[in-house]
Amino acid sequence: MSSSGGRNDLDLPDLVNQLCAAGSSIRRGAACERLLEPLPSRAVVGQLSEAFRAALFPEYFGSSEVRTETLVYHLGHIVDDLRRTLQLQIKRGLALKRQGALDHASLDRESAELTATLLNTLPEIQRQLGLDVQAAYEGDPASLSADEAIFCAPGVLAMISHRVAHELERLKVPLLPRMMAEYSHSRTGIDIHPGATIGERFFIDHGTGVVVGETCIIGNRVRIYQGVTLGAKSFPLDEKGNPVKGIPRHPIIEDDVIIYSGATILGRITVGRGSMVGGNVWLTRSIAPDSRITLNPPRKETFEGGGGI
Repeated sequence: MSSSGGRNDLDLPDLVNQLCAAGSSIRRGAACERLLEPLPSRAVVGQLSEAFRAALFPEYFGSSEVRTETLVYHLGHIVDDLRRTLQLQIKRGLALKRQGALDHASLDRESAELTATLLNTLPEIQRQLGLDVQAAYEGDPASLSADEAIFCAPGVLAMISHRVAHELERLKVPLLPRMMAEYSHSRTGIDIHPGATIGERFFIDHGTGVVVGETCIIGNRVRIYQGVTLGAKSFPLDEKGNPVKGIPRHPIIEDDVIIYSGATILGRITVGRGSMVGGNVWLTRSIAPDSRITLNPPRKETFEGGGGI
């Protein structure tokens, strides 16, 4: 047993006060001095991500008891719950971004409008995802059906989250798009920034370790494999030495491009339509349409005794 005042004694009020003080020095923006509204919840955003999957593919995600005759009621419940939960998280994100006293009536109106706008895009997102699923089924010889691609392909799961998060990003909803993207990253190993613009019939095979940066523009019918990085080569700094935000710094990948595993493509360069970038290539310059970029072929090694590989 420790003596009174020893390091193993716990002064709970003092500890809590210290943690509160330390937290105040970390927080920025509207939460700097005091929490005017609860913050968005990582756990709830994860639940939202799963709910969007269930809304877009109700036969595959969510309840396993869905039947044709009950689908409309099941889907109505999912979307209504989505509306209420999403609106609250959007409101909290908006409150965090604002300074000073909050106008809750204005926040309620704005979050309701943003929620309705996002939900009204779901049919178009569903159409795009249907094409992504078809691309995954057709592009993967190990996939025996489109159903298998929906259930099992990590690239499809990542794109469900991305297409929703990208719409939230386009609507300038604070924080939630990035939180959704990071939830998907943690589940699939695929890191796509919600700002990336991705065309139709996009297919990520295997997927682990794929990185797609914020200002990437990817065309239609593009296929990429595991370990591909579409990143920034460098970025300018402001007068205080901080990175300048919001400028184009990631690649443009045109239609019908294939990028094989481990390739790294950096900077605001263009990979021309119909090109192929081989595995483990490091690319920092634009290439013309229909290019074929590969590493030098490996040398043939000879072993003692005359055997070769």
